Amino acid sequence: MNATSQHDPVTLQVIKDALTAIGQEMFQVMIRTSMSPIIYETTDFAVGLTDAKGELIAQGNGVAGFLATLDTAVQSTLQHHPAATLKPGDVIITNTPYEGGGTHLSDVLIIVPIHHQQELVGFSVNKSHWTEVGGKDAGSVSTTAREIFHEGLHLRFLKLYNAGQINEALLGVIGANVRMPAQTLGDLHAGVAAARTGEKRLQELFARYGRATVNHAMADLLDYGERLTRAQLAELPDGVFEASDVIEEDGAGNGPFVLKVKVTLHKGRMVADFTGTSPQAPGPINSSSTALTTAVRCALKAITDPDIPANGGCFRHVEIICPPGTVLTAQSPAPVSLYYESLVAVIELVWKALAPALPDRLPAGHYRSVGGTFLAGVHPDSGQFYVLGEPLLGGWGAGQDRDGLNGMFCCANGETYNIPIELAESRYGVQIEQYAFHQEDGGAGQFRGGRGVVLDYRITSAEAFLTVTYSRTSTDPWGLNGGAAGSPNRAELHRLDGSVERVTMATGVPLKAGELIRTVMGHGGGCGDPKLRPREAVARDVKNGYISAEQARADYGYTA
Repeated sequence: MNATSQHDPVTLQVIKDALTAIGQEMFQVMIRTSMSPIIYETTDFAVGLTDAKGELIAQGNGVAGFLATLDTAVQSTLQHHPAATLKPGDVIITNTPYEGGGTHLSDVLIIVPIHHQQELVGFSVNKSHWTEVGGKDAGSVSTTAREIFHEGLHLRFLKLYNAGQINEALLGVIGANVRMPAQTLGDLHAGVAAARTGEKRLQELFARYGRATVNHAMADLLDYGERLTRAQLAELPDGVFEASDVIEEDGAGNGPFVLKVKVTLHKGRMVADFTGTSPQAPGPINSSSTALTTAVRCALKAITDPDIPANGGCFRHVEIICPPGTVLTAQSPAPVSLYYESLVAVIELVWKALAPALPDRLPAGHYRSVGGTFLAGVHPDSGQFYVLGEPLLGGWGAGQDRDGLNGMFCCANGETYNIPIELAESRYGVQIEQYAFHQEDGGAGQFRGGRGVVLDYRITSAEAFLTVTYSRTSTDPWGLNGGAAGSPNRAELHRLDGSVERVTMATGVPLKAGELIRTVMGHGGGCGDPKLRPREAVARDVKNGYISAEQARADYGYTA
């Protein structure tokens, strides 16, 4: 192909669109072949492509909290397996939290080096949450872990396939160390299938257009993301913006842990400095530097155009400062099972710092928790061991001109969905008795905070064991411009003897058949003086069941 055609803008755009389409096809393959509802229903995974150096080229829909995990995983892979040692047919597997791509052990990366005419031209990557990776507690998420070795099987950039030959010994190790080997190994093979799809499609692009043209299109796509994001940042007000917040506990009874950020915006660049954040915790609330990076990237996408396709070029204007050994940059062997609560807190912390300066882009605080809920037991009909794991829905904060969103997943979850009630009741030993917006106090404002959700699980197994991993449990989502704070998150255990226990972080709590778990996720913060809310809006909220008549009188001075 000649130099003119290499730079033909139509051809380059076709290749760019094809790269994005490859990510979407990988996404669908993952959904259609995985074994776990947390993957094929909740979509707790991400897929994408990088170039040969590990620069993110395209990422399919999925968990926003994986926005820094695919490219950094490839970069660490190249440190363990230099490019010259990678062969066609190789597949790398890793879940280590402390290197590129790392979050917690349940999030497993499958990495396929892609070759064209024996030359390494890129990587196909996916990262998905496996329901079981072993460890001391079912579901491999534990509030009581005190070191990484409690949390599951630790795989560190191992060759799952070597030149197309599967590593049967490694499969045997994985299968022998998890509670649901068929499901776990099924998710492994689904990850390989998705990554192989990306490999095949990229090879087809290289075969059709040639190495020089596709490489030029990749570089141009990265530069495009850089230019657009820099232009967006340049439109924002220059300044230094600071915020602090807390994570209440670490699962081990310690806390609160202070989070601090100083965000500097200047001439199209963004610096996020987390100096002053608490040291790493004894319990598993810690996150690694990869999770910190992905949180800042999520915040960046929120204040720029989120429709700009996510690629490595978008993040060239961002600098992150945080000393090692904090709760956001934990070092081995610190437990990190609940890293996602710290990740969510960082996204909202940056958002909190910038919200007063960007009222048209950022709302008040939201319920700020993944709401990770895990239930293990033996199914009363099939006799099979099960682990239910799902995130929960809560309220988002109000903006300067609109109410907050009701019943949404948190800011780290992205393209996430709840497990349908019919599926939950058939696969797990539960009956869903209530799934609704609740009317607890919180979130009043000229523009009302989004409503949180209450979800009731009635236990139908002979016994079951519950793990809950909530933050924002004693502090409330913050309001803006005189709006009221939202409400906190919690779970309640309604026992057969009529007693009720409140839990926020706990592991392996025993329950009996007939007992009920009630999860209550908070309302978002309000924006503006509640007395300025139009009467017809308050009346509509009462009619729709979002607030009670008593709340209408107390918060808004409204009587019918």
